Amino acid sequence: MSNVPQTPYPGYDVLDTWNSSSWNDATREVVDRRLREVPERRFLSEDHYATLEAVVARLVPQPDRPGDPVPIAPWLDHRLDTDGGEGFRKASVPPQREGWPQGLRALDAEARARHGAPFTALGAEQQDALLHRVQQGEVQQGEVEGEPWVGLPPDTFFSDVLSAALGVYYAHPAAWSEIGFGGPASPRGYVRLGADQRDPWEAEPRQTR
Repeated sequence: MSNVPQTPYPGYDVLDTWNSSSWNDATREVVDRRLREVPERRFLSEDHYATLEAVVARLVPQPDRPGDPVPIAPWLDHRLDTDGGEGFRKASVPPQREGWPQGLRALDAEARARHGAPFTALGAEQQDALLHRVQQGEVQQGEVEGEPWVGLPPDTFFSDVLSAALGVYYAHPAAWSEIGFGGPASPRGYVRLGADQRDPWEAEPRQTR
C-alpha cells in the first residue's frame, strides 16, 4: 500500500478555471506572480536556509510532488527579508528577524549535541523526534553548550515556523487543487457556504482508496 497521501479531488486543477468568471485580472496577476517569481535566498545564511528547508520538509512533507514541490522556504526567507508577517508578537519573544536565525541555530546545536551531526544530516525519524521535543518545549536550558534557546521559547519558535509554512503552502494553487478549493472566486463569489454544500462549479470530492 502506498504511503503517498491521496486527495479526494483526483484530477482537479484549480488553474483549469483560470479563464472563467472565478478569476479577474487582479487575482490572475497576483497568482501568476506567485507562481513565476519565486524569490531567491536573501536573508538567511546558507546554513540556516538549509536547516529551514529540512525543517519545512518534515513539517509539510510533499511525497506526492517529488519533482515539483510547492516552494515554501524561499517565501519564508522572503518574509524575513522584508520583515513581513502578522504585525504582532509576544513581548517576551524576539522579533522574527532575530528569533528565526536563533531558533535555526539552536535546533542545529541540539542536533549536534544529541546526534553528533547537523539537523540536515539526520534521518527523518531523528528529525521528527527532535522537532517534537522542540514543539513540546522539552529542550532545557543548559543541556546544550552555549544555551542557544536563551530568550526564545522553543515551542513558540516551532509554532511560528509551522504557522508560516502552512500559510505559504495553502497560498499555492497546487494546495488549492489538493483540497478542492475553487480559488479566489472573484467576481463570481461563493454562495453555498453551509456544511456539505458546494456551488455547482466547485470540485466534487470522490472516494479514494
